[in-house]
Amino acid sequence: MSDLLDPASAFVYAIPLRTRFRGITVREGMVIEGPLGWGEFCPFPEYDDREAASWLATAVEQITVGWPKCARDRIPVNCTVPAVGPDRAHAIVAGSGCRTAKVKIADHPDSLLEDLERVAAVRAALGPGGAIRVDANAVWDVDTAVDHIGQIDRAAGGLEYVEQPCRTIEELAAVRRRVDVRIAADESIRRAEDPLRVAVAEAADVAVLKCTPLGGVRRALQVAEAAGLPCVVSSALETSIGLSAQLALAAALPELDFACGLGTLNLFDGDIVADSLRPVDGYLPVPKGPPRPDPELLARFSHPDPDRAAWWRARLDRVRRLLP
Repeated sequence: MSDLLDPASAFVYAIPLRTRFRGITVREGMVIEGPLGWGEFCPFPEYDDREAASWLATAVEQITVGWPKCARDRIPVNCTVPAVGPDRAHAIVAGSGCRTAKVKIADHPDSLLEDLERVAAVRAALGPGGAIRVDANAVWDVDTAVDHIGQIDRAAGGLEYVEQPCRTIEELAAVRRRVDVRIAADESIRRAEDPLRVAVAEAADVAVLKCTPLGGVRRALQVAEAAGLPCVVSSALETSIGLSAQLALAAALPELDFACGLGTLNLFDGDIVADSLRPVDGYLPVPKGPPRPDPELLARFSHPDPDRAAWWRARLDRVRRLLP
């Protein structure tokens, strides 16, 4: 199918973020047109070509064969709270319309006090009936995770789950045995051999799926079946074009017990699609196909650095050669 991908149609974008997120202030990537519409290729710059190939496979699936049938036509989503101060965290949640908030924590080694204040502010904004989940991005050891999870759980007035508190499956399992809060696995289930290991090791209660780094909607559905856990679909920080594939995955899952982390366009200061996939009252509609970019927005967010744009085009050419 990769022979149906036309590199000449690829467009390199650069869109500022409203707040530093995942260590970046500008999101870069490419969108590519194919027989069934547009796809997105936006692996983070530090990923090597082999890892980036799964991201391109997702775009190829989207523009050549499309997605499986949907089981639902709208998806409940959480709002995303970056590592910001409590006042800003409260404002993000209060203005989101969502009843679930995902809060970034452990942004630096001495962040605990800031994390406690942030989740307390989120609880104040949500009220007692809302759900709070936190993401530690695999930075803690087991003892630190157990201690910090307890404190954050109390400050939050109860957590729905903690996402990837430690790096390895064995560490996740050890933490899970020692805390009363659900543990979600994200990075630990992205490699083909890991989903079953997570389940067998009893390392997690929830599987976080991102179809973009997993190689497409169909591949992510296979991973979900192998993991045998309740699933949450989460964004890989894409524009509306890439986000549409994540929504297709959430719509195709047999069951969807938790709100999904797909409200991330609210982190962007713009989009290349006129009718952006931004949540309304805590939900996103499932598109029938990938949205088309708007020519004026493509022009506005065209990457301003010719050398950087050339870097992306060279990367696409290399990665394309790795696909079947």
